[in-house]
Formats: sequence, structure tokens, C-alpha cells
Amino acid sequence: MEYIIYIIEDDISISRLLKEHIDKYGLSARIVENFDNIIEEFLLIKPHLVLLDVNLPKFDGFYWCRRIRENSKVPILFISARESGLDQVRALENGADDYITKPFSYEVVMAKINSHIRRAIGDYATTIGERIIEMDGLKFYAERLEVTFQGKTILLTKKEAILLESLIQTYPKVVNRDYLLEQMWDHSDFVEENTLNVNVTRLRKKLQDLGIANGIQTIRGLGYKLNKSW
Repeated sequence: MEYIIYIIEDDISISRLLKEHIDKYGLSARIVENFDNIIEEFLLIKPHLVLLDVNLPKFDGFYWCRRIRENSKVPILFISARESGLDQVRALENGADDYITKPFSYEVVMAKINSHIRRAIGDYATTIGERIIEMDGLKFYAERLEVTFQGKTILLTKKEAILLESLIQTYPKVVNRDYLLEQMWDHSDFVEENTLNVNVTRLRKKLQDLGIANGIQTIRGLGYKLNKSW
């Protein structure tokens, strides 16, 4: 199967270099052609992963990330010269799966691309029938990335789903941060320090939207555990 990578970057020299490396490793890269019709191009190309810059003409990458998330669950990796922790938090909160700062190593970019593809649709993706994980009224549909509770339903990102499943499966034990990093990313050495924290915060907020307050407890110096107090 040929995996398609959609590059949304306004620096044509970076786009071409990314395409060159991606194609060299047996994937198929497509560079954005019209910044006014990104969603239309996305739906036409049907990529398996998106590389997305923050600074773009007309609308920024955060806007397009939200728009893509309205249509798809594919992995979205930001690539940006903006190193601010706030920008990285905004990217993750808007639905991104990872954030890579410029200047970057193309080998690291390829490692992250391959890692996210394996997690989402490749060798590490779930291939069995639909799994439903239940806990005291909470139902987690692993393949649909959906969680239901008391008549309400929320949609998770792939990372949030891995995080929630790890917390449920290990309850009532504490889940070590290093273990979570290994489960959520193949190459944890390349993960920004606050990326896991952001995903935990985002999942905690979604559980709160379901009516589960303080659903994830932080155990200082160790990791996290599910706070099953609903």
C-alpha cells in the first residue's frame, strides 16, 4: 500500500525537500497547490498523514488543523519555526498529533511520519473487530475513537485514545510517564517534553465534558491514574 503524505507548507524549498525525502523512503508526497482550497484538496487527495505549517497565507495552520479534524482522523504533524510552548499547546489542542520545530532533521521527520502511520493505519494499528471497553457506565469504542457516558458521546484523537485505553487497562495502578510515551510514540526521544502533558489535559477536559470531573489524577514524580469517582 502506498501511503500519501499531504504537505501544507508555504516555503516551496522546504516543501520540495520534504517531498524528496518522503518519496525516497517509498511514500508518496503531495504538496499543497491552492491555499484557498486546502480542504477541497485534502478530500480529493485523501492523504494518510498531513504535515502542516503554522504560518500560512490567509488562515494559519491552527485553523486548517481544526477544519481537517472536522473531516478526518488522520495524523497531523505540525512543522514550524515557532518554538513557543504556547504554539505547541495550541497545535495539540486544535487536534494535532505532534509538533516538529524548524530547523529539523529530515531523518527525525521521517521517523515521526513512519511512527504515526504505523500507529494509525500500519503495522501497529488494530486490525481485529471492534473492541468495546467498559467501566462503570463508561464505554470506549476503540476503533471508532469514541467514548460514551450517560447518553453523551465525545470523539478522541488517536493519541487520546491510546492514553485512555492505557489508563483503563492499568486501573487502579499508576501509569508511568515513560510507559505512556512508549505506547503513544515509537520514538519517545523525539517527543517534546510537554506533549504528553497536553494530551492528558485535553483528555481530562473531554472527560469533563462527559460529566466526569477530575477523571485523570496526576501522581507527582510517577505518572497518571484514572480517578474512577463517577
